[in-house]
Amino acid sequence: MIRHLVRRLACIMAAALLCVGAAQAATIIVALGASNTYGRGVARGEAYPAQLEALLRAKGHDVRVINAGINGNTTGAMLNRLGSVPNGTRVVILQPGGNDRRKGREDERTDNVATIESQLNARGVKVIILENGMFHSLPHQPDGHHLTPEGYRMLAQALVGQVEAAISGR
Repeated sequence: MIRHLVRRLACIMAAALLCVGAAQAATIIVALGASNTYGRGVARGEAYPAQLEALLRAKGHDVRVINAGINGNTTGAMLNRLGSVPNGTRVVILQPGGNDRRKGREDERTDNVATIESQLNARGVKVIILENGMFHSLPHQPDGHHLTPEGYRMLAQALVGQVEAAISGR
C-alpha cells in the first residue's frame, strides 16, 4: 500500500514538473532565409540570429532563435521548407534575399513571399520581412554581399524592437 502511494505520488510530481517545464518553455523564433541569415563567412555565433537571441535574452526574454538560413536559397526553396518551422513558433523573420533574381526567378518572389506569409499566419505565426534594403548601410565583407560580424550585430539590434512587439502581441 505504501509502495503504491509512493509510486502514485512520484507520477503526480513528474507530471507536475512536466507541466511547469512546458509552461516555461522558451519562445521560438525562426530566422528563415538565405546566406545573410545563415551568416556566410562568419562564425555561427556571429550571424544575426545568434546575436538577436543574445540581445533578447539580455533584455529578459526567454527565447530561442533558430537559424534556418541556407546559402543560395530562393523563396521557392524557403516555401518548400515551411514544414520544418516547428509547431509553437511565435515569429518567423523571413529574409527573401536576392537569390531569386540571381537565379532568374524574380517573377516568383512576390507570390512566394505572400504564400509563405499566408501559410505562417494561418498557423498563428507572426512574420517579419527582412528586406535586402536593410543591409545596404551595414558593414559588408569584401564580397560586397554578406555582412561582417559587426554588420550582423547592427542588424540584430535593428530587429529587436520588431521582434519584441511580435512576441508580446503588439
